[in-house]
Amino acid sequence: MNELTCAVSIATHNRLPELRRTLGVVAALEPPPDELLLCADGCDDGTVEYVRENFPNAKFIVHEKSHGSIRSRIELMRASASDIVISLDDDSYPCDPDFVGRVRNLFANHPEVAVASFPQRTDEFPETLDISDFGPSLYVGNYINAAAAFRRSAYMELEGWPADFEHLYDETDYSIQCLSAGYAVYHDTGAVIRHHFSRLKRNEVHNHHRHARNEQWCVWRRCPFPGVLAVSAYRALSQLNYARKRGLGWLLREPRWWWMALRGLPATLRNRKPAPARIYWAWLRLTRRPVASLEEWQAEFGRER
Repeated sequence: MNELTCAVSIATHNRLPELRRTLGVVAALEPPPDELLLCADGCDDGTVEYVRENFPNAKFIVHEKSHGSIRSRIELMRASASDIVISLDDDSYPCDPDFVGRVRNLFANHPEVAVASFPQRTDEFPETLDISDFGPSLYVGNYINAAAAFRRSAYMELEGWPADFEHLYDETDYSIQCLSAGYAVYHDTGAVIRHHFSRLKRNEVHNHHRHARNEQWCVWRRCPFPGVLAVSAYRALSQLNYARKRGLGWLLREPRWWWMALRGLPATLRNRKPAPARIYWAWLRLTRRPVASLEEWQAEFGRER
């Protein structure tokens, strides 16, 4: 059996110091990835010149104007020739020098897995920085792009990340796609990602609005009828409650994302492909209660591959 080939994929937007640090770690991985895929998404901070000078063999996509992280990742995935694509943020990198080998073994030993996620030591949650044991590996209902790896053949088989989301919540939509097709999302605690979580280019209110909008679009795409009505209302009220906790300024700006979501709803409904009811409700349970055994996961989602 031929060894699985493996790529590292990073999209970046004007965060050259973070990218330089991450690429330094990637360059030292042993074994190295078979491909390095990079996208400079509307960068004007010297990123393009740095990559071309220091990583001339990388597959390098340059957007003169920003297309958003999801469109950038889609282009990188399609440009890859590898079996497995490791997705990192420009401020995240593996803690383990043999990370590529571990990822190859994981996907070789788990043919049911379409997405593997990894625990993060991140400044966003300082309590994670000193954790030495992240617990057992589990079958889960979601993942984070900053610390994930993808079976490219599964991605090309499915719809893939929704480009109209631009940024955020594409992970959830893709997780539902995978589970609907009989693929698993697996959280492997045998390898760890260090995520510095740079706050450059992050706007909390803007990200909240985009997250809430995309959440609604995902619900209306994937949730079966008539449950979609209740789930949509519940999600909207949950976002409203979150805004209330953040203060009056957040609460007053909440109608902005309502309008954004409504404006995109006709296109969302045209693209509606709901998951089977059994799968969707099982996915909701899985997000709250991951399972450890393949047998338990297969009882809900699996089919022989």
